[in-house]
Amino acid sequence: MNLMGASVAKGFAIAAEWRTRDLRSVWHPCTQMREHQSDLLPLIPIRRGEGIWLEDYNGKRYLDAISSWWTNLFGHAHPKIAEAIAQQAGQLEHVLLAGFSHAPAIELAERLLARAPKGLSKVFYADNGSSAIEVALKMSFHSHRNQGDMQRHRFVTLSNSYHGETLGALGVSDIPLYRRTYAPLLLQPMFAPSPDTWHALPGESGQACAERAALALDELLQKHGQETCALILEPLIQCAGGMRMYHPHYLRRARQLCDHHGVHLIADEIAVGFGRTGSFYACEQAAIRPDLMCLSKGLTGGALPLAAVLCTQALYDAFLDDSRERAFLHSHSYTGNPLACAAALAVQDIFDSEPVLQQNKTTAERMAVLAAPLVELPWVADVRQTGMVLAIELAAECRRPLNAAHRTGLRAYQHAISQGVVLRPLGDVLYWMPPYCIDADALERLANVTRDAIIVATNGL
Repeated sequence: MNLMGASVAKGFAIAAEWRTRDLRSVWHPCTQMREHQSDLLPLIPIRRGEGIWLEDYNGKRYLDAISSWWTNLFGHAHPKIAEAIAQQAGQLEHVLLAGFSHAPAIELAERLLARAPKGLSKVFYADNGSSAIEVALKMSFHSHRNQGDMQRHRFVTLSNSYHGETLGALGVSDIPLYRRTYAPLLLQPMFAPSPDTWHALPGESGQACAERAALALDELLQKHGQETCALILEPLIQCAGGMRMYHPHYLRRARQLCDHHGVHLIADEIAVGFGRTGSFYACEQAAIRPDLMCLSKGLTGGALPLAAVLCTQALYDAFLDDSRERAFLHSHSYTGNPLACAAALAVQDIFDSEPVLQQNKTTAERMAVLAAPLVELPWVADVRQTGMVLAIELAAECRRPLNAAHRTGLRAYQHAISQGVVLRPLGDVLYWMPPYCIDADALERLANVTRDAIIVATNGL
C-alpha cells in the first residue's frame, strides 16, 4: 500500500472509531437515532472547519450550505472571532451577572442597541434561542401583571410557526412533528393565519396576501385582545416552518394592531437577524420596532452559545419596584458569558469594518440566478428567496405534499452529502443558507449538486 492509500485507510479507521464511540455515548438532537445505527444516515465525525468547508477524518470536505443550523455567518474558524475568544479567555472566562458586570457584556449591549430599531433600550442575556423566547414570553406576561392587568395570560402566534423546543417556546409553535407529543404540557396559544405567500390566492400579490392575513389577525384581537399578552412572530421568514416567506406589509399591520389592543409584539430574529434577510435586522424592512426582540444563532458567528433579548424602556420600567416579586427573577448560570460576548463583539467588528450587507446583496443576486432553472424541474413547486435565504419546495400537483413514505428530503440529503454538500432539508423543502463568505465557484457547485439531488430524490415518485 502506498503512502496515500495508507493515509486514507488510517482516516477511515479513525472516523470509524469516533463513530463507534459516539453511538455508545452521545444522543444527537433532532434525530431518530436508529437511523444513525444503520447505513440510512451514517454519522459523519468532523475533524476541522475552515471558511465554508467542514472536513472529516478522511480528508473529505463538505460545503456547509446551511451555516451549521444557521449560526455561522463568516465561515468556520474565523481568525478575528477565534482571536477575540482566546484573548478574553486569558482575562476573564466567566463571572455571574447577578450583582457583577464586565466590559464585554456592557459593550455588546451598547452596540446591539445602537443597531436596533429606535426605542429598544435594554438587553437581557440568555444562553440560546429557545431560552431567549422563554425570557420574552415571561417578560411580557409579568410586565402586564406588574401594571395591574391580570386578564392577559395568553399569546398569539402564527400558524406554521416555530420558536424553539423548550416547553414555553414550543408552546407558541405550530409544527405538529414537534408539538404533538408534548401537547398536554404546553401553553394553548391562539393561532393567527400565516401571511406567507405559499398560501396566496391565484393572482394575489404578496402584499395583498399579507393584508388578508392581517385582517384575520385583527378579527382575532378584537375578540381576544384583552386577554392577550403578546403576538410572537419571525419577521419575513418562518424558518423551521419550511422557509415560508411573507411581505413586510404584515409586520407594519401587526405593529398597528398590537398598539391598538395594548399587545406586545415579540420579534423572533434568532434565525433572520444579522444580515440574513438583506438588512441587519429583518424588522428594518418594515420600519417597525418590536417591544421585544430575540437574538441568538448568528450573534456570535456560530462560535459560542449566546442569546439576547432587547426590550423597550417602558417594559423595563414595569419591573422597577421595591418588591422582589415584581423583579424579573429569571437567570442562567452563564448569562452574559464574557467569552461569548467577546465573540459577539468580534462579529460586530466585522460588520463595522467590512461591507457585509453590500456583499450579501451581490451574493444573493447570484444565488437567485443559479436557482432560477430549478423551478423547471418536475416536482419543484416553488423557488423563493429573501436575502441570503433561498428555499426550494418539492410538492405534487396543486402543491399537495409528496408521499411521506418516499422520504424525498432524506434522499436529497443523502445524495448531497455523497457529493460533499451539506443540505439538511426541512421535510421536502431544500434550502440554502450559506456563510456570507461563500464564493462564486462554491455557489455554482451548490446549485449543481442541489439540481442533481432533486433529480435523484424524486426518481420513482
